[in-house]
Amino acid sequence: MKTMRAAWYEKLGNAKDVITVGEVDLPEVGSGEVRVKVHASGINPSDVKQRSGWGGLKMRYPRVIPHNDGAGVIDAVGEGVSPERIGERVWIYEATLSRPFGTAAEYVVVSSENAVFLPDNTEFAAGACLGVPAMTAHYSVFTDGAVTGQTVLVTGGAGAVGNYAIQLAKWGGARVITTVSSDQKAEIARKAGADYIINYKTEDVTSRIKEITGKEGIDRVVDVDFASNLETNLAVLKRNGAIATYASDSNTQPEIPFYSLVYKNLKVHYVLVYVMPKAAHQAAAKDITHCLESGVLNHVIAQQFTLEEIAAAHEIVESGRAMGNVVINIV
Repeated sequence: MKTMRAAWYEKLGNAKDVITVGEVDLPEVGSGEVRVKVHASGINPSDVKQRSGWGGLKMRYPRVIPHNDGAGVIDAVGEGVSPERIGERVWIYEATLSRPFGTAAEYVVVSSENAVFLPDNTEFAAGACLGVPAMTAHYSVFTDGAVTGQTVLVTGGAGAVGNYAIQLAKWGGARVITTVSSDQKAEIARKAGADYIINYKTEDVTSRIKEITGKEGIDRVVDVDFASNLETNLAVLKRNGAIATYASDSNTQPEIPFYSLVYKNLKVHYVLVYVMPKAAHQAAAKDITHCLESGVLNHVIAQQFTLEEIAAAHEIVESGRAMGNVVINIV
């Protein structure tokens, strides 16, 4: 049996205590699947939360090769998949959603539709950043339809999701306001194309948004911390507006001011990329790839590591200090 280099864990815990790097069997390709020679593997907060057992998460399989996102080249296809896909550059999403072996390895097997064409103008490290952050951003921005002519607030515009949300909202024709916590993060948001940048550490966010919008308010929010930002969001949203929120780490069980939401007839979308409808995944993949081909999307990669440094890479993601995506270079 042929083998490959990979990282894995067999119990939950601290990265340095549970992750092993070594040789494992090369995965076989099944019907409707492709095997990808991985060039880069992206690490997301959900990957490190799963490995650490955050919030009571359990081991789903006896052995797990982590990471859902990645990029590489298809080297084998299963029954029902066109052989013409062999040699195709692809970006990968949800590699470990329904199986134990993800992209922190020299090869990964995924469903053919989870390996999306990666244009030649996009490096593999950038392709490894797309699955969770860019798809989350796409759904958060467009789940209520087009944003042309609307004003969208993106909280945490220097984060992986927020950065893509700014770019996709601008691509969709919106005016974008974003919040950050430092000058360095403001520069990241500026490069993403934000029209207005508010430092929530030094400025009154509600007052600034009312000033920017002439007291009219905003149409939608793409939100990084539901509990922390809810009071401000309620103050600045127009009637019939919407919040799309993908995290609430400051308080995982926030109180909901029901009538404050009702009086403005607001929608709240709780966004988890792994359970998005299939049509939403397909729409996101189509638009993201189109933006890549058009040179619209920029990618913020905070740090890159080797496979042998994977424990340190996990620690950086867990610390929350990374401004952008963290990537493992496999090739």
